[in-house]
Amino acid sequence: MTGKLLEIEIKNLRLRTIIGFNDWEREKPQDVIISVRVTYDAAKAIETDDVEHAVDYKTITKTIIKKVEDSSFNLLESLADMIYQTIHSFAGVLKVNVTVEKPHCLRFCDNVIVRLSDDG
Repeated sequence: MTGKLLEIEIKNLRLRTIIGFNDWEREKPQDVIISVRVTYDAAKAIETDDVEHAVDYKTITKTIIKKVEDSSFNLLESLADMIYQTIHSFAGVLKVNVTVEKPHCLRFCDNVIVRLSDDG
């Protein structure tokens, strides 16, 4: 059995990390909000109802948390790419979409958002 593409969404993971290139941004961790969508062929997982054949979203989430909280980047783009590459390293992952938000980083707006995906 093949061809049952399933999408897992991890939405609004709120973490803190060093992000930004201004001196004041490098002094203490700032809030970031991360959402990811992961696509994989879930046919075998569905057929067997066995976690061994599924993409483990709990492990993905824990890995993202650890890497983001231990990271330091100047650019949101670099942070998004690190998350993207990390998720793609998991077995069975076919497609990844990453959204990273930096709340209150510009005057007069709620947040700045970058998106990186296999969709272009």
